Amino acid sequence: MSKNLHANHRKRVRARFIKDGNLDSFEEHQVLELLLFYCVPRRDTNELAHKLLNEYGSLYTLMNAKPEDIMKRCKVSETTAVLISMVPHLTRKFLSSGLHNDKPTINSFNIASSYFEAVLLGKPLESFYMLCLDLNKRLRKIVQISDGVINNTHIYMEKVVGDALLHNSSFVIIGHNHPNGNNRPSNADVEVTIKISNALSHVGIKVLDHIIVCGDNNFSFAKKGLCNLDYQ
Repeated sequence: MSKNLHANHRKRVRARFIKDGNLDSFEEHQVLELLLFYCVPRRDTNELAHKLLNEYGSLYTLMNAKPEDIMKRCKVSETTAVLISMVPHLTRKFLSSGLHNDKPTINSFNIASSYFEAVLLGKPLESFYMLCLDLNKRLRKIVQISDGVINNTHIYMEKVVGDALLHNSSFVIIGHNHPNGNNRPSNADVEVTIKISNALSHVGIKVLDHIIVCGDNNFSFAKKGLCNLDYQ
């Protein structure tokens, strides 16, 4: 492709995004091609986008890969690999920053789950978070309790209780992700919920719900009546 044709193609793709205002009509390889414009100045990024997706199978898998893995498997520059792998982390930061712009009342599964979806977006390992709420169930703080390994996140009761007290919580909602795609709670999930609920009850703090984030199919302990959790 000549330099002029290549430049015009990039211009048309950018104009399409500006006109649409979103990426809804873009195929995965077209989204990646557009992103690559900003780190690959002179190469045909359509061909490279297809190569990257063929290697990893999907945008999700590709963007959750470590930069060094992308560099090794796809023979791309460090700049390209870092830009690609930075996307989910940047998105998570963007969404999380918006969560702190106000202090909403979090009194339902639907509201609470949107917060956990934001902070857990694209996390390849199990991570555990806690929403600290005041007496009126307004958000005071979102706290990360732990980052674990796949299928196993270690919860320290002292940190859970300490963070809940530090932020003057009257209620908390706990949540974590299941990267394996199964939204059902494990025996360990139930056990840690009971332990956290018991530990916090001793200092006058109630656990309202435990939410498992799993794609579009989140699980709520409160909705299922597990561990005596509810939003009352």
